[in-house]
Amino acid sequence: MLERTAAEIKGRIVNALPHAAEFFLSVAQSLVNLKGREHSELRIQCLLDIAEYFYVVGRPFQAMGPTTEALHLATAIQDQALIRKSCTFLGAMYADTGNISGAIECYSRALEILEQISDPVAECRVWINLGVALMYAAQYGEAIACCEHAIDLADKSPNLHPFRANAFANIALCCLNMEDYSRGLRAAETSIKESREPTNAAEMLSRVIRECSFCRLLLEVNNVDKAIEHSDVAKHYAALSKSARAEIVASTIEGLCEVHAGQVDVGISRLTSTLERARLLRSALRETLTALVKAYELIGQPERALIYLREMIEANRAVQQENSLQHIKLHLSRFGHEPKSADAAIVHLQRHEAALRGKVAEQELFRARIEMLERLAVTAELRDDSTGEHSYRVGKLAALLAQEFGCDDDTCFMIELAARLHDVGKIGVPDAILLKPDKLNAAEQEIMRTHSTVGAELLSKSNIPHMQMAEEIARHHHEWWDGSGYPAGLSGTAIPLAARITALADVYDALTHKRPYKIAWPPEDAFAEIAKLKGRQFEPELTDRFLVLVPRLRRTHNDLDAFLGLAALKSPFLQARSRIWQTLNKSSGRDETGSGSRLDLQR
Repeated sequence: MLERTAAEIKGRIVNALPHAAEFFLSVAQSLVNLKGREHSELRIQCLLDIAEYFYVVGRPFQAMGPTTEALHLATAIQDQALIRKSCTFLGAMYADTGNISGAIECYSRALEILEQISDPVAECRVWINLGVALMYAAQYGEAIACCEHAIDLADKSPNLHPFRANAFANIALCCLNMEDYSRGLRAAETSIKESREPTNAAEMLSRVIRECSFCRLLLEVNNVDKAIEHSDVAKHYAALSKSARAEIVASTIEGLCEVHAGQVDVGISRLTSTLERARLLRSALRETLTALVKAYELIGQPERALIYLREMIEANRAVQQENSLQHIKLHLSRFGHEPKSADAAIVHLQRHEAALRGKVAEQELFRARIEMLERLAVTAELRDDSTGEHSYRVGKLAALLAQEFGCDDDTCFMIELAARLHDVGKIGVPDAILLKPDKLNAAEQEIMRTHSTVGAELLSKSNIPHMQMAEEIARHHHEWWDGSGYPAGLSGTAIPLAARITALADVYDALTHKRPYKIAWPPEDAFAEIAKLKGRQFEPELTDRFLVLVPRLRRTHNDLDAFLGLAALKSPFLQARSRIWQTLNKSSGRDETGSGSRLDLQR
């Protein structure tokens, strides 16, 4: 019976028709309801095949349930190969839905397993998917390093050569985003040349994406004729795949090619009609809006380009927020909202001891509840701070300043955790603005400033108790004491105390560390700048205490950054990231540490 179901799943995946979703959901539920470990391997494979279907049709959140169930079952039977396979696929789903930290943790676990079992094929797949996740986080250099490592592995054995095409395709996309067009074109051409003929919907979708990436690079260097040739190839495979997502991607690049070729009315019409479809299938929306922005810039209509740019930014913000809230919901569902077990555990304790233990339990519960938000904040900050430790340093320094100001221990605890989330709203800011090495223009500054309200809105909708302080910090840490800040123009003590404290910690840490748009300042210069802004940007009394506190901390701790960032060492995400880079550097013989479109998925 199960064998027949498995065969039917395989058959339906070949076409990946959207109306088959009900069948796959029903089968997935039936597999989840099965008890015991009988036919475990076949059940795991069926669950992963179902997840692949939802991935191909652009519904990655629905792929998570079957994938997670497959991982649980593989763990129960201790099948390392299937655990690796499930982790790799779950990592891809996390990356596709914006949970980059979850993706990297999955891949780190997969790589740990691969140290115990020899599976070069699986190793190539993991490194390629890791490159995908890092590209989603705009860590293009790191993504390329992972893909190059996969290429090195593939070069060692003829049966691994097919992975070269996947890796080069991802390098091409990274180069497109980095505007390194010559290198990107070489990678894209190699990828196409080495691609084998696709045989199913997933492979056809990947081929469409590769062809379209090549087209975008060709258009950037004005090779329109060759771009049109590859656009036709993309259109061919999109039709064969019967995937709405593939058809939208192919139609988008076709319209952009037409505009470049001078068929402006035809191209704009095609892009506009494709946009209507993309708005329904939201996973392809960003690429279509990007194409429309480029098209209107090409024909000299910047006002129309700006309309679509604003829609793209808003759509990106909405998707990021929706995905983040969904991940927070999934995270909270693991342990519920109320500390029931903590209440039960202290029933027989003395009143004072019970109160203390209850307080500890409540603090630990809050810490666990915000863990997903913390990961989102760190991921957003990676584009500014490649170490991922900025949020932790700001949180610790804010807590120490609060203590210096006379706040009680509970308040200091809450400020440390809440301040870590101060820039979580940066998940909604486009990479082009966050990574811009030059000064932002007025329009870009306006977009950048939205991160405070975006973050506050996300925190307010997270459905986590005791989030008021975190929301206030996220919303108001850019307010100025004299009222000239944003977003509300608050002044003086109308700015919440926790936000006033965090503002000082944030500015000092930003000044004293390298960012894409600035070099690191010496601490003495940072102190002078903060002193100059006393009474304008910062509260006078807090500023005085801060300018005493930090020099004292620097005298007490040889490495203040290490002290302030100590909590980062406990982050599963940053631990996983560190392990990955240790493995990569060891394999490549290097000593240094690591600091848009859909890519090729490898399972």
